[in-house]
Amino acid sequence: MREKYGPWAVIAGGSEGVGASLAHQLADAGINLVLVARKPGPLEATAEGARRLGVEVRTLALDLLDPSAVQAIVRDTTDVQVGLLIFNAGANSYGYDFLDGELTGHHGVLDLNITAQLALTHHFGRLMKQRGRGGIVLVGSLAGYLGSARQSVYGAVKAFSRVFAEGLWLELRDHGVDVLELVLGVTRTPAMARAGLNFDLPGLNVGEPDDIARECLAHLADGPVWIAGGNAATAAKRNGMDRTRLVLGAHEAMTRLLPPR
Repeated sequence: MREKYGPWAVIAGGSEGVGASLAHQLADAGINLVLVARKPGPLEATAEGARRLGVEVRTLALDLLDPSAVQAIVRDTTDVQVGLLIFNAGANSYGYDFLDGELTGHHGVLDLNITAQLALTHHFGRLMKQRGRGGIVLVGSLAGYLGSARQSVYGAVKAFSRVFAEGLWLELRDHGVDVLELVLGVTRTPAMARAGLNFDLPGLNVGEPDDIARECLAHLADGPVWIAGGNAATAAKRNGMDRTRLVLGAHEAMTRLLPPR
């Protein structure tokens, strides 16, 4: 793995949940890390765990909504060779009905999930293409397969990410660079817990971060899309043509999973 995707990996959203699991598993494979996240405490805790596995780790406590954040990541990686970019920072940072929220809040979802993602992919992807090797993982969501109340903008940006990954995969597949959209369902992460998800809902399929991370790395070369955590049938169902029935059904399920404010 280090020969193809090393010697350094950048993980945006690398402090907790799936990002932290990926950091530890990549460190175990001997890949040095640049971890980016907003909260210094969890960021340093994950970094220390990775360092104990014998790799170098740099931490950047940055908010990717800050326009200067991407510039800081680029500046602090000029002296290392990044063979793997994982963009795991795309949370639903503003969960309101579209017309009840502020437009600036909705723009933040766009800036985090699209603007920052495109900027980092463009920078590191170009370098990988020049070297003829590397990998790009964009972490997506089942939310990107249909519209959902309080997630209308978030679902839309996740749909964008998947289609973008498919096109990028086509562009880079003959240049030695793997592209993967890793689609997650409900996963037991701190971010989803903070959002108030009911993990104990009967019959709910809940993924564990360590399992999802292993699945991601095992299928990194199987792009353009890998639906993790046993959710492939759900994604296929959501792609059906009876949009009214599917959207209403998913809305009822989401209301049980994430009760209204």
